[in-house]
Amino acid sequence: MIPLVHERPGHLIRRCQQIAVGLFLEHCAPFDLTPMQYAVLRAAEAQPGLDQITMAGLIGLDRSNAARLGAALEARGLLHRTTDPADRRVRLLRVTPAGAALLRAVEPAVERVQAELLAPVAPDLRPVLLEALGAIASAHNLSSRAPQRVKAA
Repeated sequence: MIPLVHERPGHLIRRCQQIAVGLFLEHCAPFDLTPMQYAVLRAAEAQPGLDQITMAGLIGLDRSNAARLGAALEARGLLHRTTDPADRRVRLLRVTPAGAALLRAVEPAVERVQAELLAPVAPDLRPVLLEALGAIASAHNLSSRAPQRVKAA
């Protein structure tokens, strides 16, 4: 018998993504922040001076969306983008003080999202779930429209 669509892993992963985004938007509404804006700010905070293309690769974001998100966050005063003196096509990112304050303020809401998302899973199974999701993402990374490119330290 052919499995119903709601029994297929691709469908379930897509539904979980929709739910994760919905929970993020619900909990983080007071901060006017999307999950990808949060990821951009976190990446820029973790590595000040990171270039926009490398940041996009680190979080699995395509270049055009990285540029759009960077410009939007800059317009809000949360991110500072400067031109690299060595290559004027390259944009270097730094979180502004307002961006850093927003990240501190939003973190409890982001943690609530993660807790609520995993709440239906037994606590002892959560590490197994995260490991399995990581294995799927890693094994199929290059099949993504925006593969994650982790820069070796």
